[in-house]
Amino acid sequence: MAALRAAAGRIGALRSPASLGAKLVLILTGVGLAGSVALTLLLASVITPSFNQLETRSIDQHVDRTRAALSEYASKVESAVRDYGDWTSSYDYMAAPSARFESESFSPLAMTNLDVNGMAYIGNDGRIVIARWLRSGADDPVMRARLIAAIRQMPLARAIGTGNSASFYTRLGSQVAAVGIAQVRRSDGTGAPRGYVLMARQLSSTQIAELLQLGARLDLANVSDAETITTAPRSMKISVPVRGVNGHAVASTVFSVPRDITTLGQRMLILAIGGSTLLLVVMLFVLRRIFTRLVLRPLHRVESHMQVVRESGSLGLLEEEGRRDEIGSLGTSFNSMLSQLKDLREQLEVQSFALGRNESAVAVMHNVRNALNPISTIISKGIAQPPPIDRATLDRAVAELARDDLPQLRREKLVAFVAAAVEAETRDRGERRAQLQDGREAMSQVLEIIGAQQHAAHERPALEPCNVTEIVAQNATIARYSGEVSIMFGFPAQPHHVMANRLILSQVIGNLFANAAEAIAAKGTQSGTVTVTIDELDGQTRVAIRDDGEGFEPQAGATLFQRGYSTRGHKSGGLGLHWCANSMNAMDGALRLESEGEGRGANAILTLRAAAGEAGAVGIAA
Repeated sequence: MAALRAAAGRIGALRSPASLGAKLVLILTGVGLAGSVALTLLLASVITPSFNQLETRSIDQHVDRTRAALSEYASKVESAVRDYGDWTSSYDYMAAPSARFESESFSPLAMTNLDVNGMAYIGNDGRIVIARWLRSGADDPVMRARLIAAIRQMPLARAIGTGNSASFYTRLGSQVAAVGIAQVRRSDGTGAPRGYVLMARQLSSTQIAELLQLGARLDLANVSDAETITTAPRSMKISVPVRGVNGHAVASTVFSVPRDITTLGQRMLILAIGGSTLLLVVMLFVLRRIFTRLVLRPLHRVESHMQVVRESGSLGLLEEEGRRDEIGSLGTSFNSMLSQLKDLREQLEVQSFALGRNESAVAVMHNVRNALNPISTIISKGIAQPPPIDRATLDRAVAELARDDLPQLRREKLVAFVAAAVEAETRDRGERRAQLQDGREAMSQVLEIIGAQQHAAHERPALEPCNVTEIVAQNATIARYSGEVSIMFGFPAQPHHVMANRLILSQVIGNLFANAAEAIAAKGTQSGTVTVTIDELDGQTRVAIRDDGEGFEPQAGATLFQRGYSTRGHKSGGLGLHWCANSMNAMDGALRLESEGEGRGANAILTLRAAAGEAGAVGIAA
């Protein structure tokens, strides 16, 4: 039946977090996540760069369109000023300025028709012949002064260069204007140039916004000679320089455009990732359903059958489905195992009586030996213990006290000596009495062990409420004499009641204390500690016996209960723990051993059903 229970436990683990189904879900989830991540990276590596390139091209187009608009705006002014430069009337005016020319060709009406705000004639020596600035059809002296100041700082000859006209932008205080200049010549282009004619057209944020059909504006504070692009999650801020006569920016055209291409790319990426992830999820779900139907459900059938076998004890065969795959082979092998186990159980029942009787006898002798060891130690210590005072010395002291001529000081010393000797003798007699009392309790336990064997070997022990704290205290008192090592015992003071056979539980605890003493001695120290803790939880009482002995490797814990196994090579037998584990099982309890490794002590844990009683938290030492 132990093999059946182990097999059922292994199959039952299919539903645990480490089951095949859980592993399948974990593997499929991992595959899905890995696939999603890989697909995301693949799509991102393809879609994102492509849309970034499109966005870069869109930015370049916006910059080129802004440059073209600024150039076209200035070119119109240059075209107008070129008509005035290659004009005989202007040529004659520069030779002899006249009021008639100024009233006809330099009037506000003429400037309005030319769609310019400012106009000036300048001599070759930089002398300004005439200058005018109009605002709403009337002269603006403030802007006229700003225009004159700007003209005086303009390198006109260098601006025109080898041509006869040029255009650029300039700052007039808080205003920006497109400026066109041309040399003054005859209409046929002959004659030495007699100066320059200049026209200026104001450029405002409203005008640049109309030119670009965007929410653009002129920025006079943040001026840069290079285009700057500032990106935000939803928009881009583009700044294009408005260049002056020397090529440096006098202002910046600033506008924001939405990142429609990037947003579209992100949406496409999200859609592609979402669609592919959904496809992966559906595929993994279908695979899991198929695996459940083909593998997990048949294994669940085996598990359910094992539950029936474990609960009923009947080794009935599993109904086969007729499958020819690995699952069908598993069912066939499982039925073969059940048939073999049925035969083995019948053989085991035949052999169990004789084997149980033999092992019981050996276990009884083992427990009797453990119980007799303290008695032997007590007797040996009693024999070897010298008298507390030499009797001859005491007799001489008494005889000397009987003398009449004894000095008073000497008499007082002898009286004190005799009194101390009597006190030491009394104390020694009390210690011997206590040792004999411990020996009598150990002998009583031996007699109880021998008397209990009158019951049938396979008769289940009667369970009754027992105070496990009292049993621990009694065995701790006896265990102090189980060897040459001094052992300090610590255990709770409050009673804890469990359902057990008092005699068998006392033997189990005595065996565990004896093993702990041997482990402490094997470590090579002259003293050690055994600590007992008792806890109650959910109707179960847990007794933990912790020693600081030699310990054992953690993986050896399961083999310690095998019949004949011992951690110490010089010992033979090893029936103590084997018998203890069987006895705990017979009392509906359990025993297990734990250790963190060699040299780090061991922990024996007893589990029993709790009876009336409450756990105590106050510890005492024996």
